[in-house]
Amino acid sequence: MAEFTVGDMAVYQDNGVGEITDINTMEISGAQIKFYVLRMLENGATIRIPTSRAASIGLREVIPAETVPEVYAILREKGKKPEDKTWNRRYRAYKDKLKTGSVYEIARVLRDLYRLQGEKELSYGERQMLGQARNLLVKELSIATSRDESEISQELEDLFSLVEA
Repeated sequence: MAEFTVGDMAVYQDNGVGEITDINTMEISGAQIKFYVLRMLENGATIRIPTSRAASIGLREVIPAETVPEVYAILREKGKKPEDKTWNRRYRAYKDKLKTGSVYEIARVLRDLYRLQGEKELSYGERQMLGQARNLLVKELSIATSRDESEISQELEDLFSLVEA
């Protein structure tokens, strides 16, 4: 399990990237519990995560730059057609993947929804999820590579337009 310090960037499940702004202790039901205080980059929300359960509830380090090519490899893969024909079952399956917080699962959701969008109209929920997966991935790849989000965003657009061609 990763130990975080103030100033570290961390990814929290399907909420995205945040900065550890504090590590403090609070008394809850007579017990002293240590928390990471995470300020989310996307919306500025503050989340407190018990340090003892951080890994089990989905707090992880931002991927290192060396693993970014693996993410792009997933995005370039053909991917599988969704097994479920109904949008609500697909939505639940994609939601479960996003909840893992894994950058690889997020990349798979983005890839699959992007490709599905080329074949049929996405449901409202799927369109929202496509945007969420895209935002999560752009933020993390931007931090991992120390590059601007707009540059990563354009790279993804170019990648998917090449795959569709």
